[in-house]
Amino acid sequence: MAIFHPQFDPVALDLGFIQLHWYGLMYLLAFLSAYLLATWRTKKRTDFSTEMVSDLVFFGALGVILGGRIGYVILYNFSEFISNPAYLLRVWEGGMSFHGGFLGVVVAMLWFAKKYNKHPFAVLDFIAPCVPLGLLFGRIGNFINGELWGRVSHGDYAHLMYFPQAVAADHELINKDPSLTNIATQLGEYYLLPRHPSQLYQALTEGVLLFVLLWWFSAKPRPRYAVSALFLLGYGISRFITEFFRQPDVGYALIFGWMSKGQLYSLPMIVVGVILLTLAYKHKIYDWQKA
Repeated sequence: MAIFHPQFDPVALDLGFIQLHWYGLMYLLAFLSAYLLATWRTKKRTDFSTEMVSDLVFFGALGVILGGRIGYVILYNFSEFISNPAYLLRVWEGGMSFHGGFLGVVVAMLWFAKKYNKHPFAVLDFIAPCVPLGLLFGRIGNFINGELWGRVSHGDYAHLMYFPQAVAADHELINKDPSLTNIATQLGEYYLLPRHPSQLYQALTEGVLLFVLLWWFSAKPRPRYAVSALFLLGYGISRFITEFFRQPDVGYALIFGWMSKGQLYSLPMIVVGVILLTLAYKHKIYDWQKA
């Protein structure tokens, strides 16, 4: 029997003169966790200082916000942007892309590397283990907002959820296939279908599991490219798998009848990850050594 999604108040903290929304709070926690983890990593390394970490996280935050928004508009709503360029600035309506944010961070790290005269992958390898907790907080924000819900499931799983935010999508599916009312529950005059809480699946895989893997792997010196490669592989594979449980983006047909855009954009990450891992252990260049 599925359960109802808790309908959280989108405002986490209301001080009267200012409101802090849950999603904004998740971003703050993401940047704070990156700062604290990067600072911790400087304790075992001499090639990065705590002063540099402040710049590193600032550049990274700019990359996430600008890249995430621009990426979302270009990758998912380009037609809207063409008809109304001001749509790019309407951030209050929501819409951030991980893949756009990822590219934004890469550009920001290249900027940082140039400023401090470092090899770009020395910087990327350093910051990569600090990223997954930010992804965890982001997915928790998605869950709290009841957005990016999962696909409908016919299975009798206790963790399935009814998302009131999906009522319009559920209504459309039931109109196409009335037999779905057999697995639906009624909410007033509407029916809700049991769905996978895919936000939590992605929080666990892209967030917790990837963090543990990268933190363990990067605890000792690894050849240049290796940590970045593992991040690309870990994220790309986990995102590709969990997308099978996530509702495809509205208005976009599945590629080949089964592949979502999220999966399509994750494939290059997997390919580049394999290439970088091969290069890492072929050349075996080390940017730091244990004291």
